[in-house]
Amino acid sequence: VQLQASGGGLVQAGDSLRLSCVASGRTFSNWRMGWFRQAPGKERELVAHITIYGTTWYLDSVKGRFAISRDNALNTVYLQMNAVKPEDTAVYYCAGRYYLRSSYEYWGQGTLVTVSS
Repeated sequence: VQLQASGGGLVQAGDSLRLSCVASGRTFSNWRMGWFRQAPGKERELVAHITIYGTTWYLDSVKGRFAISRDNALNTVYLQMNAVKPEDTAVYYCAGRYYLRSSYEYWGQGTLVTVSS
């Protein structure tokens, strides 16, 4: 199983960015997918997740600005990031787990998002 994340880059505060993560190897529709981030000197945190039913959850600091979605036909999960802030600067990782498992099993390589003020 492999996860390939892409879409990071250098943007200005207030801009939008869309991250993508393509999965291969297993039945994607049976996975819960999440986006995590790790800022310099900080612990990794869960930013958003989407269940196999399409139910979503967001970190409070990104609610109303970020949106997670999935396209099971393309084995892809997205993170639409709007109105980004400098504090959103981090390496973003996608992760997946079989819906019955309790912890994420598969991780992408990370994509760097840098937001300038």
